[in-house]
Amino acid sequence: MSSRTAPRLRTATARPASAARSSASVVKVGRKRCRPFLLQVMVFSPEAGYKFEVVVEKGCTPDNDAVWKLVFDLYKQKRDGFDQIVHVSFRAGTADENEGIKRMAIQGVSDTQADLLTGPVYDAAKELEGVSTPTPQHKEKIRTAMSKVATVDL
Repeated sequence: MSSRTAPRLRTATARPASAARSSASVVKVGRKRCRPFLLQVMVFSPEAGYKFEVVVEKGCTPDNDAVWKLVFDLYKQKRDGFDQIVHVSFRAGTADENEGIKRMAIQGVSDTQADLLTGPVYDAAKELEGVSTPTPQHKEKIRTAMSKVATVDL
């Protein structure tokens, strides 16, 4: 019996223009070590029909430096649960903001921070309900309020 070899089929190697490319994040591990995480630090209902969640997020740069964020998500109650209506992601831009957000992850939310979150931050976020494009004034109001939350206890 003779062995037969299947003929090699030629396939096109070009990808269609609409094909999505995958991506990968590679971080060099060396002397500095950064470990990202998300930590929910507060869930609160400031008034009937609304609730918000606050999350501390630690991300890492390609050089293994920590990047601290404070995330505020506002929800409105519907018949079958809650729908998210506003998402605010505040990335620390100063050393004090970095330290303040890091402390929230370690020590929790202080009474003063809770007052700011349920007051100025909530009020500024609620103003955005139904707004399709926030104005620079809206963004600055929220940025300022979130910065105060991060730095009030330093």
